[in-house]
Amino acid sequence: MTSRIRDLRAIKPKPINLSETNLVRTSLPFEGRRLPLVVEPVIGGVDLASWAKSNKDFIDSKLSDHGALLFRRFDIATVAEFHNFITGTSGSPLDYVERSSPRSQVADQIYTSTDHPADQPIFLHNENSYKHTWPQRIFFFSSVVADQGGETPIADIREVFASVPAEIKEKFIRLKVLYIRNLTEEIGMPWQTAFQTTDRSVVDAYCERAEIKTTWISEKHLSLAQVRPAVYRHPSTTEPVWFNHATFFHISTLDPSVRSMLLRELSEESLPANSFYGDGSAIEPDVLDTLRAAYLKQKIVFPWQKNDLLMLDNMLAAHGREPYSGNRKVLVAMAQPVHFTEPGVAFNLPE
Repeated sequence: MTSRIRDLRAIKPKPINLSETNLVRTSLPFEGRRLPLVVEPVIGGVDLASWAKSNKDFIDSKLSDHGALLFRRFDIATVAEFHNFITGTSGSPLDYVERSSPRSQVADQIYTSTDHPADQPIFLHNENSYKHTWPQRIFFFSSVVADQGGETPIADIREVFASVPAEIKEKFIRLKVLYIRNLTEEIGMPWQTAFQTTDRSVVDAYCERAEIKTTWISEKHLSLAQVRPAVYRHPSTTEPVWFNHATFFHISTLDPSVRSMLLRELSEESLPANSFYGDGSAIEPDVLDTLRAAYLKQKIVFPWQKNDLLMLDNMLAAHGREPYSGNRKVLVAMAQPVHFTEPGVAFNLPE
């Protein structure tokens, strides 16, 4: 018996090679769709952040192919582990500046998802596509699952681009998109929150660098106007992508009751946010209906599970939010800034 105990003690556990991709299995849960690619461990106890850091090339390749990776049933439960995953795969998370939605910071560059009324949906969009610099990647971590609803729908933005009729694409590529935003304390978001400062000179300097026209209506009211492309090329795949906030910011996309309330009080130029063609002309209602239909045709909804981590290429996948009831906590972070003047990102019509 003693010799057997010695033999057992001599057995040493074999270390797990975290660089082995055979520690995970992948699947595509929606037939005919390339996203999301679900990544799950084949054994228990796989530390996601450590595995991901050792398999960065695998993750980069799969993200470019699919646009969205859903990591499920891994050993991850804390904000620190979420942060470690981001830094290991994508570098330091970004600050959230030039804000268009209310968020609360829970840790360094880790935020709550949009603090929007639970009974209202958030339409599909690509994060910060109205800005001169946007995150290439965005991450969602499901900490508390809502009692009902609260999903984060996604859509393949390459397929959205393919679904938009050629004449609509051509007009937007030629004219671009004008975004008008009004930052006030009364409706929407004050400029101090949007720019995370109380110094007007800091805002003016930022807007000058970002090619945003500022009009100070009063100390409490700042109007912004910026023209941005509607279509870009993906910096890695070089594919054209429909990457803009034209549909998301337009007044007609809002919930009808919210839209009616705002239009009773404000002109279209004074709304918290609205979009136009780049020359200032109105976007036709039927065009907006077509654009919304293109997003909704590609919309995919999956139920959150506790401690799910969703990683999106922000230029390949749009996201939104479904209405919900009960408690819900989804944390968000962004990484890898892309500037709209970077080589290869601009998209131009053929001569």
